[in-house]
Amino acid sequence: MSSVKLIADSGATKAEWCLVSGSRKKTIFTQGISPYFFNTEQIAEILTTELLPSLKKVKIDEVYYYGTGCINPNNVQIVKKAIARVFAGLKKIEVTHDVMAAARALYGNNKGVACILGTGSSSCYYNGKKIANNKPGLGYVLGDEGSGAYLGKKVLQYYLYQTFDEELAGRFKTKYNSPEASAILENVYKKPLANRYLASFTPFLSENRGHYMVENIVEDGLNDFFFHHICKFRESWTLPVSFVGGVAFHFRDVIKELCNAYEFTLGRILKNPMEGLAEYHK
Repeated sequence: MSSVKLIADSGATKAEWCLVSGSRKKTIFTQGISPYFFNTEQIAEILTTELLPSLKKVKIDEVYYYGTGCINPNNVQIVKKAIARVFAGLKKIEVTHDVMAAARALYGNNKGVACILGTGSSSCYYNGKKIANNKPGLGYVLGDEGSGAYLGKKVLQYYLYQTFDEELAGRFKTKYNSPEASAILENVYKKPLANRYLASFTPFLSENRGHYMVENIVEDGLNDFFFHHICKFRESWTLPVSFVGGVAFHFRDVIKELCNAYEFTLGRILKNPMEGLAEYHK
């Protein structure tokens, strides 16, 4: 009898869980889990209230968890303890980072440069077995170029600095109920999960494609990712460069243009890595 496996792909905003039993698969969504923001008790609470009710007392044998922040060994232990607390008697728990999820989903056992462009951003060179080179992530305050948080920050800057023309400013006010600067600053500097808040403004860009200011924000933000990250891997000019994440998926036309401009070979662009991960763990 095959093992029942639970695979998790967790970003900062949402987490996708896939229950794999033989040829059957079931998908469940919970809020995102970042061990930078949640401790073991809080993560266990999220799993208990948002995940367990959908599993209907299925006996899980193995858990493979890929998550934001789990490149840090201390964060790995925080998540691993929470999983062990919620699922008793597991035969195996593997907790690793979202960059490995992207690499395995995009390439399986093949080589390439794997990039994440979601709420946050990251990149690596994957040699088919392990991540051989990974640039340090600096988070949404100092880094995350090209991410939802990075692009959302630019949207807010254009709005608050009154850089948007009258048409775009009007669309922004209609969509977001004319937010006051004080409310925006409070959400960014005083309330938790500011990265999610910033990323929530990225849909404004995808909804207003074609306007030159929107195109400038998207192209400049993604180019910052190419310049500061992809260009740092010498393999980027000899192997495919592939992407996973909502930002990459929604702005894939810009990704293709930038790959052509930098003379990179574009590989795959996936909205999320779960399909590739489920195949990998078969």
